[in-house]
Amino acid sequence: MGFRTPKTEHLRPFHQYSGLPRRSSTLPPSATLPCVDYLWTPWRYAYVSTAEKTTGCVFCDAVNAGDDAKVRIVHRGQHCFVILNTYPYTPGHVMIVPYAHLDELRKLPPEAAQEMMELSQRMESVLRDLYHPDGINLGMNIGKAAGAGIAGHIHMHVLPRWVADANFLSVVGETRVLPETLEETWKRMRAALQKQR
Repeated sequence: MGFRTPKTEHLRPFHQYSGLPRRSSTLPPSATLPCVDYLWTPWRYAYVSTAEKTTGCVFCDAVNAGDDAKVRIVHRGQHCFVILNTYPYTPGHVMIVPYAHLDELRKLPPEAAQEMMELSQRMESVLRDLYHPDGINLGMNIGKAAGAGIAGHIHMHVLPRWVADANFLSVVGETRVLPETLEETWKRMRAALQKQR
């Protein structure tokens, strides 16, 4: 009677592309429990250390910043704008935000709601062209209890998804590995949107 090695087929894509060594499959599972791996993400410190302390609205501040590249606004419409998520779930994660500072979708004027949906469709096309995902997530979290990180200003998330893109690192470690910088994403997305005109 020996020990059983857990099945790890679902982890193979991560190990193939991450560059991290694969743990030995010859050891019993309990032999690897005390071991902890660290992936340092110092750029998250700014968010973690100021998330609750921030005054004002990050979306309203971004619109008035005067530098779309710096705040990562990729498109400005008549009633809404498209901005990259500074802490993306996947590469290409954008948010469609009305200029009006509103905390509930039902308060959004019909013309802004219509533009929000039109921009969602447009961003779906851009994301499919740029990233070739297996699917697209589209949604809102309205209110802090629903998971809204910025509860006072509604916004629509649009992000590309791939089969098995949530590996153990993201599920257990709550850490994402992104293959391109936000600056590169901004340039690519901006160019794709301008090409659509």
